[in-house]
Amino acid sequence: MESRGDEVIPRHPKQSKPTNPAHFLSVLNQDSLLPMPNLPAELILEILLKLPVKSLLQFRSVSKSWLSLISSPEFVKARLSLSTSNKTYTHHGVITKASNTSRGVEDCSICSLLYDSVPESFELDNPGKNPNAFPLFVGSVNGLVCLAINLFYGLDCFIIWNPSIKKYKKLPYEEHIVPYFTFGFAYDEFEDDYKIVGIFPIYDYAILCRIEVKIYSLKNDSWKRVKNYKGAELLGDSAKFVNGNFHWLDKHWNIISMDLADEKWEEVDQPCCFKGCGFLKLGVFESDLSVFCNYAWTHVDVWVMKEYGVKESWTKMFTVKSPEDSGGRIFYPIILMSNEGEILLKFGSRFVKYNPKDDSIRYLDVTKLAPCLEVQIYVKSLVCPFY
Repeated sequence: MESRGDEVIPRHPKQSKPTNPAHFLSVLNQDSLLPMPNLPAELILEILLKLPVKSLLQFRSVSKSWLSLISSPEFVKARLSLSTSNKTYTHHGVITKASNTSRGVEDCSICSLLYDSVPESFELDNPGKNPNAFPLFVGSVNGLVCLAINLFYGLDCFIIWNPSIKKYKKLPYEEHIVPYFTFGFAYDEFEDDYKIVGIFPIYDYAILCRIEVKIYSLKNDSWKRVKNYKGAELLGDSAKFVNGNFHWLDKHWNIISMDLADEKWEEVDQPCCFKGCGFLKLGVFESDLSVFCNYAWTHVDVWVMKEYGVKESWTKMFTVKSPEDSGGRIFYPIILMSNEGEILLKFGSRFVKYNPKDDSIRYLDVTKLAPCLEVQIYVKSLVCPFY
């Protein structure tokens, strides 16, 4: 099932090709009926690239040239590049779920969380919402959010969804339903393809028999079986994608990676102190692999692998003390760092901001937002989940 609507859908931008500005200008110059005849095409293009997605969807009706431009893969790619590199996070949002069995998905602007005195969230009309199923966040890349739609007895399907343009593609999972699974979602820049990796432990009377691995290709619209994973069982959190590799924790707190290109498994070297903490969580800090080491509900050490694959490059960036009213809650990996150096993260089921300069923590009270279990940041883009 696909949601395309009546609008012209921009094709997916092939990200490995450079953007050609001359293409934009030639498209704009095709139409002599521009509503701003005194503005040069170069300036119009610069303005359009900085506009919110909602405005761009409306402006496609201005003229044929604007429709052609805004719908072009080159424009979609150029705007995506500007949006992802914008450190004021003007075009970023964060979606949340209240619990594993919650069916609703809330959305809040990152700018609002960072800079508004009273941030506000809004419920999204998510395509996986129905009375008999609930969505789980698999990951987000280039504005596409991947949801695993779970029934009470196991996996039903996947949905790749762009909440900004309200388009989605449903990916039925037609093999045997399994109650336990973990996933990863990433963009394969070498093949210009979005991929889901699924890890499925298969049990027989509560005894683990094998761990099957399957990869879905959006470009080919198909699943394929790859070599089974032979290591210890992986924990249920979705994978973190860094340097072309998916990363999970196994039940022994080892960091396990799978290379998306050659589908090989490795154990990532880590400092011995990781094994001594009470609770580990993987994350991504800027573009580096990070680990949250929670110690006995008193504090968390935030480590970052500065040079991928080099054990000696693991660096402790921060130590954040738990609030006095911690109540047994833990910190969850960094969402992002603001231009002012404040860290936006999650403590228990609430957003907090940590200021390394004075070692202070402030709870963020978000209007209309229930306590959240799952959190996923995404960039608001024009990228469409179709090829």
